[in-house]
Parts: sequence; structure tokens; C-alpha cells
Amino acid sequence: MMSPEFLWYIPNTVEPGHRGDDTTTGWGSIEHSTELARTAEAHGWGGALLGAGWGRPDTFTVATALAARTRTFKPLIAIRPGYWQPAHFAAAAATLDQLSRGRVLVNIVSGLDDPAAYGDTRTDPAQRYARTGEFLRLVRRLWTEEDVTFDGEHFRVSGSTVAARPYATGTRTHPTLYFGGASEAAERVAAAEADVQLFWGEALDGVAERIDRLKALSERVGRAYRPLQFGLRITTLVRDTTEEAWRAAEEKVATMARSEGEAPWAGSHRGAVGQRRLHDLAARGEVLDTCLYTAPGKVGGEGAATTWLVGSAADVATALDDYRKLGVTHFVLSDTPYRQEAVRIGDQLLPRLR
Repeated sequence: MMSPEFLWYIPNTVEPGHRGDDTTTGWGSIEHSTELARTAEAHGWGGALLGAGWGRPDTFTVATALAARTRTFKPLIAIRPGYWQPAHFAAAAATLDQLSRGRVLVNIVSGLDDPAAYGDTRTDPAQRYARTGEFLRLVRRLWTEEDVTFDGEHFRVSGSTVAARPYATGTRTHPTLYFGGASEAAERVAAAEADVQLFWGEALDGVAERIDRLKALSERVGRAYRPLQFGLRITTLVRDTTEEAWRAAEEKVATMARSEGEAPWAGSHRGAVGQRRLHDLAARGEVLDTCLYTAPGKVGGEGAATTWLVGSAADVATALDDYRKLGVTHFVLSDTPYRQEAVRIGDQLLPRLR
């Protein structure tokens, strides 16, 4: 099995207080984002997912600045088809990948995000996922072929060659393409076109079920690339002891309950199939597997903040290793305050996982 990838999370917002972060100034500044990236780099993280959404700083621009101010930090750049044209994105990403010597990672996002604000008219889920499939297929071709002609339902290019090629080394020919989504349409796109399928923090049996289904689906859709890999995006609350971690988790959930629905915890995932799967976990119990905490989702937590892995570094390492035994090799972890927890979790948890 390949060596695992461990990434942190940088929310990339101009507003303070994201998911309880206690930093009051600096959000949206290059100084603050650089501090978070360099902290992650110094404490064992391979890089970080950069949050994306209309109204936030442009993710690709921030990623470019951070790549220039770090040495090994790999930005996982969240981008949306409909915001980018595939040829434009392929050229921009290949340029940054070459300049950073192969440090670009890409997270393709298909969910709705105020599309009218940036002129995206495709709101039907089936059309959006069909468009995403074409986007992934065309970007990969533009990165690996010359004189590309493509005539799809959503995108067309003729005789297109990306002049700046992605940075190639060993078996790597282009940036890794991450993709999330739990609907049938999303899983078909991942099985056919993505490099890594990202899961939110489902219980082990749910992740095992989805991995089995995606592997079978990859065969049915005639996947033309290397086998699909799998990743986990989840909150990890780590303290020196198990008891201290659970006290902190319960205190944080109590704080969330007092401010349920407010912007720091609410997101844009309501109605998504993956979000419903997470919320359904709470009916099975407050703690699943060894330390998967479902209570945050009942008081406003969404996305990666819906369920948390809670415990000592040894507890959480064991839980993450259980996911790794299922075939998960990419981990995007976080907790708040982001800078403080990048240090704590990087120093206490990552050595156990490696």
C-alpha cells in the first residue's frame, strides 16, 4: 500500500471565528495564511486543503502565494467547474505545479455555492456531475497530451496544447485530482475520472461499503487510469488523555448548541447526500466505532465538522489506522484553533501514524 498523505486545513476566509477558531484578526491576509501554512509545514503536515466558496478569497490565488512562501507545503486547491473553464484551469494549474516543483493538489467541488453570483447557470445535479466528469477528463488530457480536440456536451476545445506542462517526477505525471460526493451520480464520476475519492467522517462500516461499491463501479464504467484511491476529511480533537479530550469535546458541543445555526459552524452542505449520511449516524449512537463522536452534527456541525474523532493521540491514531486498513491513504484533518491544533496534532498524532 502507498505511503499515506496527511494534510491539514486552512479555511481561507476573511471572517474570524470559523468553526470556533479564536484568532480575531488577520483572516484574509497573506501574513496570516502564510503563518498557518508554515506552521503546518514545520509540524509534519504534507500540506493543507484550502477552503473555497463564493465570497472567500480566491483559492487559487491564495495557493499560489503560499506555494511561493513555503518549501514543501502542498496546497490542495478546491475549485469548481462553472467557475473555471477546463483549458484555463489546466494551464494555470500546470504553471503553478511547474513553478512549485510538483506541489499542486486539486480538489474538484460540484456542490451548489451561490452559482448565480459568478454566472453559473447549471443547477441541476445530473447536469453538474456530467459537467464535472467532462471537466476532469479534459483537464487530465490537457495535462498529458498535445493538440487536444474534445467535443463534449459541456466543454469543447480544438487543437489545444498546454505549453507549461505539470511537473513530472517518477510515476507522477500531473497533480492528483481529489473529488467528493456520495450520490450515485457523484460516485460514477469518481469511479471513472478522479484519482482520490474523499469521504467525510462516516463510521467504518459505511466507508467499507462505499469503498467496495466504488471499486466495483470502477470496473463497470471501464476506468482507464490507475486504481481509485480513497481519502478521509474529518475533525480530530486530540488531548493528552482520553478523559481530557472528551471533556473538551463536550464543552465545545455545548458552545455550539448555544449558537446553533450561526455562520461559524453552518455551511453549504444541507441537502447533500453525504451530509444526510453523516446526520443519520446520530440515530445509531453518540459514539460509534472506537471514538467517532456524532453529537456535533445535532447542534449545527456540517461537512467535516459533523462527526469528530475524539481522544488521546493513541486513541485517534488507532481510529485512523482502522480507516487505513480499509484502504484509506489520504487524510485531511483539522480542529480549531487551527494554528494551535496544527502544532498539537502534528506533533502528537502524526508520528504515531507514520
